[in-house]
Amino acid sequence: MKARTVSLLPGDLIGLDLAGPTTELVAAAGGDIEWEWLEDICDADAPGQIKPEVLESIRRNGVALKGPFTTPQCGNNPSIALRKSLDLFAGIRHVRNLPGVPSRYEDIDLLVIRENTEDVYAGLEHEVHPGVVESIKVVTRAASERIFRFAYRYARSNGRRRVAIIHKANIMKQTDGLFLRVGQEVARDYPDVETRQLIVDNTAMQVVQRPHQFDVLVCGNLYGDIISDLAAGLVGGISAVWGVDHGDDCAVFDMIHGRVPELMGKDVANPLPMLIPTIRLLIHLGQHRPADRLEKAIHSVLAEGKVLTRDLGGKAKTSEMVAAIRDRL
Repeated sequence: MKARTVSLLPGDLIGLDLAGPTTELVAAAGGDIEWEWLEDICDADAPGQIKPEVLESIRRNGVALKGPFTTPQCGNNPSIALRKSLDLFAGIRHVRNLPGVPSRYEDIDLLVIRENTEDVYAGLEHEVHPGVVESIKVVTRAASERIFRFAYRYARSNGRRRVAIIHKANIMKQTDGLFLRVGQEVARDYPDVETRQLIVDNTAMQVVQRPHQFDVLVCGNLYGDIISDLAAGLVGGISAVWGVDHGDDCAVFDMIHGRVPELMGKDVANPLPMLIPTIRLLIHLGQHRPADRLEKAIHSVLAEGKVLTRDLGGKAKTSEMVAAIRDRL
């Protein structure tokens, strides 16, 4: 196991309450990490931009753990600005069941891989006439090929053998048509991976009705955002999923959590949304033993069901659930 420095961006919401307990549990599990705390990331002198020292920290360390942010007065959402600044082009959401977390289905284990840099989330909007606003959807061959090659490599290296290309090419024939064509072209280079194509609205129905048919879903920016949240709802919501945004030289592990400012400072928030991506961060760093210890401790507390926060069906405080996990370690 090799010690690593990790950039920690707790955000300005519930992550501020959970970051400390998370780092303590990592240490208790035997994780060898030095945390570089970065609480104020928005550049006040450049609206909509991330501070250069924050970007330098993540590039230098190559990995970060991030909590949720509000949209500040400087304009852009910091999470989107961070993706753009670091070219975090691939978003991964892992959706699977956790023991003790109530869900609609059992034995779900699927990945949503999302192109992060373009589509309507490029934010190219303007008013062409009073009362008439255009939002431009951007799809390029270069970005499409990059996300598909990433997705197929990721699927292959993680033992997954089925990829679904999600699109709306029957209506958006040029934009989604290009995305679909590039996906089909890249698929030919991976004959060992089964590929299918689904229209996004049909996908939404299929994910709800028969989620076990899916293994890896590759989506554009907007569809990936929607489908990943839809799928998360099938396994208990934010408690059972983790996310990471990948670039060529860094990875930012993301706390999938609602804003819930009303929970801040009250010791009642569910700690799992920050703990689950932290386990994956440890695995990413090659620190498998502490990752395995922390995961087993969490699963033990969930399965026992005695010390859980309210959203998990219990009455415990955050600190009590964290203490229960620490006791298992």
